[in-house]
Amino acid sequence: MLKKRDLQEAQELYELMVHPEVFPFVRHKAYSYEEFLFLTKQTIEAEEQGQLVSRTILDEWGAPIGTINLFDVQDGAGFLGTWLGKPYHGKGYNQIAKDQFFDELFYELDIQSIFMRVRKINIRSTKAVEKLPYAILANETRMNLLNQINNGENIYNLYEISKDQYTLYKLRSQDIQEEQHLKEA
Repeated sequence: MLKKRDLQEAQELYELMVHPEVFPFVRHKAYSYEEFLFLTKQTIEAEEQGQLVSRTILDEWGAPIGTINLFDVQDGAGFLGTWLGKPYHGKGYNQIAKDQFFDELFYELDIQSIFMRVRKINIRSTKAVEKLPYAILANETRMNLLNQINNGENIYNLYEISKDQYTLYKLRSQDIQEEQHLKEA
């Protein structure tokens, strides 16, 4: 479902990214295929330097459908950025990608906190974040960071996913699955 970024999928991803319902919410916008190719090369290099983590989201047939990224990695934390092509909205890919990505970040790369800044006008992303049982609204608990990302305006809400909250969610989910399995047996 996830793979490291490479230049082979750049054309397909670019075509998905420029859709008018996707493009406004992409962090690193490219206004041409050549610019997207350049940004992809920069992303790959930045990951090699430990500045970010970027993965291509694949559908069940291995076709690229979007990206999921942890930007501004610093002191065991970073900002999540994800987008899916319009044909893949509402089909469950976002949740599957997040689960796999969070497992890698928390348990392989030793990230401690994932932050999400969500534009208040981005209803789709707000609903997606609020479905995550391990994400908390951090507007009050991380007020300094919220003020920094809003830069004097009131554009974003800030959410946080801590490794502890995510691990607790995973353990509870396992317990529920085991209970259901025992009931069925």
